[in-house]
Amino acid sequence: MRVAVVGAGVIGMTSALAVKEAFPRFEVHVFANEFSPGTTGDGSAGLCCPYLLGNTPRDKVLEWSRITRRWLEKFWKAGLASEVGLSLVPMYRFTSDPDGFSDSSWSEVVYGAHRLSEKELEKLNEEHKTNYTEGFMFLTYTVEPVRLLPWLTDQFLRVGGEIRKRKIHRLTELIDDKYDLIINCSGLGARELVNDDTVIPIRGQVTKVTASWLMHGFVEDDDHGNYVIPNVDSVILGGTHQENDFDCTPRKEDAQFISTGCCRKLPSLKNAKVVKKWVGLRPGREEVRLELEVLKHSEGREIMIIHNYGHGGSGVTLCWGCASNVTKIIRDTSKLKSNL
Repeated sequence: MRVAVVGAGVIGMTSALAVKEAFPRFEVHVFANEFSPGTTGDGSAGLCCPYLLGNTPRDKVLEWSRITRRWLEKFWKAGLASEVGLSLVPMYRFTSDPDGFSDSSWSEVVYGAHRLSEKELEKLNEEHKTNYTEGFMFLTYTVEPVRLLPWLTDQFLRVGGEIRKRKIHRLTELIDDKYDLIINCSGLGARELVNDDTVIPIRGQVTKVTASWLMHGFVEDDDHGNYVIPNVDSVILGGTHQENDFDCTPRKEDAQFISTGCCRKLPSLKNAKVVKKWVGLRPGREEVRLELEVLKHSEGREIMIIHNYGHGGSGVTLCWGCASNVTKIIRDTSKLKSNL
């Protein structure tokens, strides 16, 4: 069985590794124009908490998130945190919506989430000069793609996978190359690859700083909210989520918005050294697409395509859960069973 995985971001590399580990006899190749450290995810903080997922069904988000969390727990307990860029961080998450969080189910996939009392909110509103109506405190992982992706690539190569630097414009290119199964993890590239114009860029600008004294982070769940997310050696300050914006150049006005908002809430950040300003385009979609499609080739062959894209700001959060779902689809597909 020849398998082509399109995309070398966290979704593509976890899918490739999961398939190669589950089906060692498969010949698995990853195709991408850019590999780490040049992917969209390489500059992100990798916070494990669902974000920007449109109307993806809640039960699917929770299932994929839980599977990913258990996967990360194994790294934590095995002492591999430094290798994969894993941290366990105390976080606050707030909203200023008059009705509070419209959906707080995400609190089920982090550790020890508890709703802040009115007194705690009042104190934070005074300190942050904000109007939070609801807030949670919890523990969760951050796993930095800039460290995770090289580790995933190394593991994939160790088990016999292959990577091929090549931009795929149409799936027919891989069908003509005699691949039996194509796993489409192209993210924003699905706009071109499968003509899915429901996938839109969600522009995210962040500022990376050094602030070793910062031991907790926060996320404002508002349209114009900020976030502060500690990583292993740095802290990510954000951010923006500008839909249908393809501009990958950092903007002065966005950098000022990030600095002003984050420093107002945590004044010590005024002394933080700026390491880098970075922009990435998240692959937004009304719903994550994870499904099997069967195409008829002109030669009469049936080509299996598993689509796995549209993860918004939750690529890290959902990656291993979705990769596990990909392997389940393969096992459950009668056409493929005879080849396992």
